[in-house]
Amino acid sequence: MKAQKSVFGKVVQIDDLYLFEDSAGVKFNIPEFNEEGTNLYKRVKSACNNPSKWGFKIRVRGRLSDGEIVYNRVPASTVEKKPQPVGNFNKPNGGLMSMLWEPTPKGVASKEMTEDVLNFIHKEVDGLKPKMLFMKSLKWKYLIRNILRGKNIMMTGPAGCGKTMAAKAAANSLEGYNTFIINLGATQDPRTTLIGNTQFDTKKGTVFNSSPFVKAIQTPNTVVVLDELTRAHPEAHNILMTVLDQGQRYLRLDEAADAPVIKVADGVSFIASANIGNEYTATRALDRAILDRFTVIEMDTLTKEEESELLQMMYPSVDKTVIDNVAEITSMTRSDVMSDSPKLTNSLSTRTAVEIGSLLYDGFNLGEAAEITIYPMFDQSGGAQSERVFLKQYIQKFLGDTPQDEDLFNVESEDVSNPF
Repeated sequence: MKAQKSVFGKVVQIDDLYLFEDSAGVKFNIPEFNEEGTNLYKRVKSACNNPSKWGFKIRVRGRLSDGEIVYNRVPASTVEKKPQPVGNFNKPNGGLMSMLWEPTPKGVASKEMTEDVLNFIHKEVDGLKPKMLFMKSLKWKYLIRNILRGKNIMMTGPAGCGKTMAAKAAANSLEGYNTFIINLGATQDPRTTLIGNTQFDTKKGTVFNSSPFVKAIQTPNTVVVLDELTRAHPEAHNILMTVLDQGQRYLRLDEAADAPVIKVADGVSFIASANIGNEYTATRALDRAILDRFTVIEMDTLTKEEESELLQMMYPSVDKTVIDNVAEITSMTRSDVMSDSPKLTNSLSTRTAVEIGSLLYDGFNLGEAAEITIYPMFDQSGGAQSERVFLKQYIQKFLGDTPQDEDLFNVESEDVSNPF
């Protein structure tokens, strides 16, 4: 990551061009400064004609690669108080300006964060959060801070609430950091996945092939995302014990006491996503020794309004009323499950809402989308008193047409398997 600062300087004119000159006397051609008729052009011209009165400040909001550049005319006295040169500018591929800053401390290498890094955490971080990530500002800031501190982070929350998305977004938002993602719930051979395997070579004999995970933890300033930690094989937890321990930070390649070890590089941070609760099948309770190695960030379920906003951003061509109906349906299932007398045993996740939105985008109507994605998730036993009939009756009010009784209650012939 590179800390983002304001660049102070003045405007000078050479021939017919207005240029920006930093405090080191280096001049830069900024095309926006020479777009006649714009308000910026007027401010640039004024600053050039009155250098004793006006200077300029340039700042990037958000990531350097795709952030917003802001140009402000400021009093010349402000520029004089900021004499330090800040590096080079360029306009790669006609894109946004890149600013080269002094590197900031990486991970746990620094106990004392510089003023620039603290300013970045408390004032710049919000601009890096993707619009489609509905995560509270404080939790997002805490997530970024923990990565910079080299801490292990566990993202918890209901399925489909954005845990993995938040981990990926945080890792990708920090310039100079690498990202490695491993789905622990999808592997049945943790030793091969986390350590590697041996193969026989006719020329070299037995050769050890390290896993991509080994290479990742040896790369400084890497965010390693441990997806679905609660679905991981117990052996994976055992292998990760020393890796996640801040006092050890190594991976033992074998169970033998004298086995070689791989040290975790400086600035490596681990982010785990976990579904914790009795409602999740095929998950394993995490050992307290594993839990103690993480700081926990609990993701919140999206509100009805947030979910509607998300779906509208993803599928702007879908009718807003229909999108609102989808959010209303998913919100109802969550409210019902949390009520004193629930009629449903599980609720619909945001991931399901997104899938419904994609079906609507592809021309399916809400009734068809419900048949495909919603009803198979709910129990049909009990006839007219079943979860599925209750949900059908509720959703029917959003469809407009009045169903025939035999369609509504003929649940025995339905396929309860989820096609996805």
